[in-house]
Amino acid sequence: MSGSLWLKPPKAGAPLPAIPRPRRTGPAERPAPPPPPEDDGLAADPVDELARRLDGFVAVAVHPDEIAALLESDGMNDEHIRLTYGRADSFSLAEDLYARVERRHPEPAAPPAGAWYGELAGCLLRGLVFALPGLAYVLAAPLLAGAHGRFGLPAGTVPLLAGAVTGWVWNQALSHRAYTWLGLGDRPAAARALLGGAPAGALAGAAVALAIAGPGETPAAVLAAGQSLYLAAATVLLVLGRERALLCALLPLTGAVPAFRWDLPDALRVTLLLTSLAASVVLAALVLRPGARRGAAGRGGPPRAASLPYGLFGLGSGLLVLRAGVGDTAVGGAGAVIALTLSMGPAEWLLHRFRDGSLTRLRTLTTAREFRRAVTGTLVLCLGGYLTVLLVLALAASLAWPGAPWPTLPRLVTLLLTGTVLWLGLLLQAFGAVLSAATVCLLAAAAQSVEPVAGPVAAGGAAVVLAALTCVLLVRPTAHRA
Repeated sequence: MSGSLWLKPPKAGAPLPAIPRPRRTGPAERPAPPPPPEDDGLAADPVDELARRLDGFVAVAVHPDEIAALLESDGMNDEHIRLTYGRADSFSLAEDLYARVERRHPEPAAPPAGAWYGELAGCLLRGLVFALPGLAYVLAAPLLAGAHGRFGLPAGTVPLLAGAVTGWVWNQALSHRAYTWLGLGDRPAAARALLGGAPAGALAGAAVALAIAGPGETPAAVLAAGQSLYLAAATVLLVLGRERALLCALLPLTGAVPAFRWDLPDALRVTLLLTSLAASVVLAALVLRPGARRGAAGRGGPPRAASLPYGLFGLGSGLLVLRAGVGDTAVGGAGAVIALTLSMGPAEWLLHRFRDGSLTRLRTLTTAREFRRAVTGTLVLCLGGYLTVLLVLALAASLAWPGAPWPTLPRLVTLLLTGTVLWLGLLLQAFGAVLSAATVCLLAAAAQSVEPVAGPVAAGGAAVVLAALTCVLLVRPTAHRA
């Protein structure tokens, strides 16, 4: 059983809240034009009339490109603009409107009391439920002792990895589809998407693990099937906001803590594993039951192909985490995976902090240059904060795990570069650039798999590429408007 952020587009994947654009009036809603001025021999300037009509939007724009995007979305092509307004194209007209309307940026609304702490507590809770399933492997390790390792990996690892990767890909795509339904305000449709997709993902993960299992790896394949079932149940609970229920289901796994120092009976190990798995599945079924009773989903649902890039991102990021766990010793590698998994809670909170900070700058700053500087500074602070948390967690895991070696400087550098790739990838995913993030993560994971010694170089190159993409895409004011 393995919990991971890759189950969904975090609230780093689910789309982060965006500032609403001022409502545009349609042809039937446009206010009546002002009474014509007294005839002084001059015709009214159509640009002035357009400026009055779009006053609310133009006044809060940080850059003329925002206005140009609005004009184009309203169907104004260059020919219409030349004939009606006497300007060469939408950009020229947007610059003229920007110059004619005075900037009026509203004061940002004060956050509700306690919201800062509430968001942080919720994200830390999610980080905990991402990491707790790792205790299942501590309980299961002696049960796999009779298996033979392959490809230089510990006994039973191949079926477990195959099932986990299948689950990451499937559940990441499934959760994106369910989140899209939630964004449309149709929670029953999201529940029905999960009801149909989660069991299919569990079967797919179990089938892949069983098919790839070698001689003597039947116990590992059975454990991989349980892992796939857990991933399906956890996806349901996380997407529908039932983190506390999932935490309760995972509490039996804390019985693995004594196993770090003492040997536990096999019967107790199996009982703890099955209790946690059964609780997860039952809770997921109870959560889905009300939505499944409300009839067929409405029309106009999200296309399934739109979820494919999110599945690819789940594959790339999952492989990067697995590569981070391949160390000189199994314990040292496990510490890196624990640090990365626990850090996903703070990572999610910092993604929200970045978005909130950029929206505040969008409301208060008056020039594009000021906005670029402010957003770049916020990005550096948030990324630096995440890497600090990741470093502290890695060192704490080494201190807390009995017999764990102290991480070397090259391994710490590789871990921090991998964390940079994951955080920037999640940030780009939240802003809709998921295909770019998935491509970079997949290429980095492939390079590390083909040439393991090139791990730091591959992670560093991927971090540089994602940082460049982030700076190009997210310093533009238009990227932060709905």
